[in-house]
Amino acid sequence: MIFPRERYLQQLIRKEGNGLIKVITGIRRCGKSYLLFNLFRQHLLDNGITDKQLVQIALDDRRNLELRDPDRMLAFLEKRISGDEHHYVLLDEIQYMPEFVDILNTLLHFPNTDVYVTGSNSKFLSSDILTEFRGRGDEIQIHPLSFKEFSEAYAGRPDEAWEDYTEFGGLPYTLFLTEPDEKERYLQSLCREVYLTDLIERHHIRNTAEFNELMDILASSIGSLTNPLKLSNTFKTLKNKRISDTTIFRYIGYLTDAFLIHRANRFDIKGKKYINSLSKYYYEDIGLRNARLGFRQYEPTHIMENILFNELRIRGFQVDVGILDKYSKDENQKTIKSTYEVDFVATKGSQKYYIQSAYRMDSPEKEAQEKFSLRNIQDSFKKIVVVRDNIRPRRDESGILTIGIRQFLMDENAMDL
Repeated sequence: MIFPRERYLQQLIRKEGNGLIKVITGIRRCGKSYLLFNLFRQHLLDNGITDKQLVQIALDDRRNLELRDPDRMLAFLEKRISGDEHHYVLLDEIQYMPEFVDILNTLLHFPNTDVYVTGSNSKFLSSDILTEFRGRGDEIQIHPLSFKEFSEAYAGRPDEAWEDYTEFGGLPYTLFLTEPDEKERYLQSLCREVYLTDLIERHHIRNTAEFNELMDILASSIGSLTNPLKLSNTFKTLKNKRISDTTIFRYIGYLTDAFLIHRANRFDIKGKKYINSLSKYYYEDIGLRNARLGFRQYEPTHIMENILFNELRIRGFQVDVGILDKYSKDENQKTIKSTYEVDFVATKGSQKYYIQSAYRMDSPEKEAQEKFSLRNIQDSFKKIVVVRDNIRPRRDESGILTIGIRQFLMDENAMDL
């Protein structure tokens, strides 16, 4: 089974020879190695690059243990890329090598050398390390399969593809498994033995039970406004455990650094400013979210919202939660402030879209409720309601587009219909 990953391959091709270190990041098992060692390598070979010009090293491979030593790696590369020919250095899972920043910066001094690396932990692109790169790193973030990519590789009917995607997510290996229980075991094993173990060992987490429970709480409350203090109170009230908001803030940082979850900040649409009190969190892959909860908590409204959030990020948008304040007078002429929410404010350069995720709009009252906040936004950017049903896209008298989720996900031009 071949996954073209055309979006990410084209990014690598555009950045080829730009003098920077191309760094491919993303959650474990999302296809970084496949992109670099299969798709990009084949692109190079198809365009006349020879095997002699390619240096390909997987640092998570035990057979390359010696090359995790930075000085041995440097000596090996100096020998391999000598001469006048242009060389391509492809290094997989670079975080296995200590002092890799020094090595990568040194490689920039090698003539006729183009460097590409992958890593699963965004800490190696933290602000401190970016300072050491001094603008010499160029990040390409890869995600699990989008619904379009998933559907194009899926062997069954479109309805079956949607059901599988909403339950088991878009990690590529799930498409090689045929039985639901195989997929469940695979995803639960990843959560338990890869992501969780990796985070606990890397950050020396001692309160593993609390860390586990935090992951479950975040999984069960995707799309809900929260913050570390609120989560701390949840532990105290529901779990009868005391865990400080500072610790929870740190734990959430570990999860975001590992690309497991992402935060959507609140944005005041009228005031054009961010509000720091509460945020929403979404899982990078809905299958991992479901696996955290033992596939017992299937909430189609929140799952659809999470998938829509991920799709917008895949398309390169900054995604925030919109807040809109509306003022009115009560019977005593006292001013009342009401706050309404727009699920997503998607921004990319000069583009901006306001998007509501509405699982169903099966009555005029429900439609009015879902569109109320959009109709009260006083600017000209496009406004969209995404619904679960397969419907013909339609635009109302206010210019608000209503479209079905599957058409939205399958057609990147759907936002501009």
